[in-house]
Amino acid sequence: MTTVMTRTVEYPADGLTMTGHLALPAGTGRRPAVLLGPEGPGLSDVERRRADALAELGYVALAFDLHGGRLLADPEEMLARCLPLLADPDRLRDIGHAALDVVRAEPRTDPDRIAAVGYGTGGIVGLELGRDGVGLRAIATVNGLSTGRPGEAARIRCPVWAGVGSEDPIMPAAQRDAFSAEMQAGGVDWRLVTYGGALHAFHHPLTGEERVLPGVGPHPRHARRAWRDIVDLLAECLPLTE
Repeated sequence: MTTVMTRTVEYPADGLTMTGHLALPAGTGRRPAVLLGPEGPGLSDVERRRADALAELGYVALAFDLHGGRLLADPEEMLARCLPLLADPDRLRDIGHAALDVVRAEPRTDPDRIAAVGYGTGGIVGLELGRDGVGLRAIATVNGLSTGRPGEAARIRCPVWAGVGSEDPIMPAAQRDAFSAEMQAGGVDWRLVTYGGALHAFHHPLTGEERVLPGVGPHPRHARRAWRDIVDLLAECLPLTE
């Protein structure tokens, strides 16, 4: 296993002091970078470990914050925070741009080779960065299939990969169809993978800290498959040997 260096980074966004987790690969040279966005409850050890795993592969990885250093384990509190965010693409973009500024300022980052990977709300942040015309190399979103403002998908200049559980009541067939139609109309290089039998947040292992809502639950086999799909996307669009 390669040596990974990690540190906590604080930065302002959305009127809060965000607390992200930066993971750096072994070596001293510049590397491609990945923004890693969390589910609606916010940054947890799950995303921190994923950032570390990306750094072990050779990427600079920033697991970014949504809620000013807080993990919103209570569903009502999480929805009270996230629903206004999800209704305001500009706030989501501000959160994404703030994280992007942090990772671009890291000396190990190749600022022209950055991808966004996210889960739920964090995935939608990545999509909004793409709709804002940010020059990302790839966007991956797991159970975060938003549709944007009319015409803005045409500003996405990189491949988009999306994964969703077939039994996800929060991302039902109508939402999947609307997302697909938007991507196609925008001329995006897009893929949507539906994981049979999986619920919302199927990728997220239960930690014992959260109160689980109906329609939400892990599917370990599909979680492994989705991770492999994301790593393959990064290998295609953000090769480490470029």
